[in-house]
Amino acid sequence: MSRQGAGVTEQLEAPAAAPIVHFQAVGMRYGRAPEVLRDIDLSLAPGSFHFLTGASGSGKSSLLKLIYLAQRPSRGMIRLFGHDVETTPRRDLPYLRRRVGVVFQEFRLLDHLSAFDNVALPLRIAGSKPQRYRGDVAELLDWVGLGERMHAMPPTLSGGEKQRLAIARAVVARPELLLADEPTGNVDPDMAARLLRLFVELNRLGTTVLIASHDQALVARAGQPVLHLQDGHLRDGVPR
Repeated sequence: MSRQGAGVTEQLEAPAAAPIVHFQAVGMRYGRAPEVLRDIDLSLAPGSFHFLTGASGSGKSSLLKLIYLAQRPSRGMIRLFGHDVETTPRRDLPYLRRRVGVVFQEFRLLDHLSAFDNVALPLRIAGSKPQRYRGDVAELLDWVGLGERMHAMPPTLSGGEKQRLAIARAVVARPELLLADEPTGNVDPDMAARLLRLFVELNRLGTTVLIASHDQALVARAGQPVLHLQDGHLRDGVPR
């Protein structure tokens, strides 16, 4: 499978040693409400794998939104792939976004496309021809247990099937950065373990992975570093 960001213009390539994601003293609020995130310092090295934990409402989804450029910080500096998001021209931001795969909590599938076409969409957008990606998409759908449902439309799928489909779509192009918001929340423990193996394999191939999860069993099984959000602040490790 080819990388989704393969066609990114040379000037948007990150310097070799630059962190994939770098936050410095970042704060974020919605409207005039108190800050959801406060003084966030974060650095994700290329090829790293982290879990993001915290109580419901602690700001995990907000932090992910800042990374994939769906929200702007109220203060502080964010660099993505070595580029200051604030000073990067607006016309160049889509190139940065295409290098990020996102598993959304609410799935965001396209109901008028089949399961196969939902997964293939990132590859089509990147300009790949069907004859090049057909096998990869079918293989990935088999891996997440949807091989026999590849022609089904999203409204006919269960919540767990939609979750697996959203994950397949996010990883099919082997993004440089994968962000997953509660990716195993709608699947059974066996499938959660299978999906974890998929994330680990993607990471082994070079993708930087950040997974927001309440699933402490999954976090413990993975044995990867943990970042914990509490009272708007980011800390290493899960508090006892």
